[in-house]
Amino acid sequence: MILGTAKPNSEELKQVPHHFINNLSIEDEYDVRRFEREALVLLQALFAQHKLVIMTGGSGLFADAVVNGLDEMPELDPKIRKEIIQEYEQKGLEFLQEEIAKNDPEYFEKVDQKNPQRLMRALEIWRGTGKKFSSFRVKSKKHRPFKVIKIGLERDREELYSRIDQRMDQMIEAGLFDEADALFGKRHLNALQTVGYSEIFGFLEGKYDKEEAIRLLKRNSRRYAKRQMTWFKKDESIHWFSPDKQDEILKFVADQIA
Repeated sequence: MILGTAKPNSEELKQVPHHFINNLSIEDEYDVRRFEREALVLLQALFAQHKLVIMTGGSGLFADAVVNGLDEMPELDPKIRKEIIQEYEQKGLEFLQEEIAKNDPEYFEKVDQKNPQRLMRALEIWRGTGKKFSSFRVKSKKHRPFKVIKIGLERDREELYSRIDQRMDQMIEAGLFDEADALFGKRHLNALQTVGYSEIFGFLEGKYDKEEAIRLLKRNSRRYAKRQMTWFKKDESIHWFSPDKQDEILKFVADQIA
């Protein structure tokens, strides 16, 4: 999953040390709770050597896990998860969406509704406890032994969407369709249930032509960006900057540290 995840290339990886890159197989089970644990262990080691560490990315849930901690979730019978996965494989994403919309509409409004992992987790909680997933998300902030400075990058909506379309064209030119084709036999894996692959899998399955696949890739990428921005805009501790104001950003961070 190189192009579809915009993985840093070899030159970028040489410029600055990266972590959690090339550390998992697409067949590995992984979730936000495991990420929280592993990230905190890594941060402890890094802060023993450095005063400043940069965490960057797009997943608000994963960022929140490191910065604020996760709510405690109940232990559930693994059979429930297996049954839900089987139902999802038989009935598809729409089944999960309908179940969560019916049983936990509050969470359904906030969740990435195209993400089967998140939907299956919410359904697992509902079936295992009889309680809504949202009822466990009390947002009890945990103490962290480091200070956090949050920087958000914001562009004009039209400019952002134009850049997303251009970036998708570049990814396609670089071989995104070939990469998805090579992964086609593993399309049932959770890691591949994501924007950038599922649209091409539909084309490879003969559901629509390549032109329609490209249209869906761009549309769904724009929608994903919009959901990300909606998530982050709720966080009043984020300081927003235009990406081209690098001097302002560096000065702000320096002042915060000072």
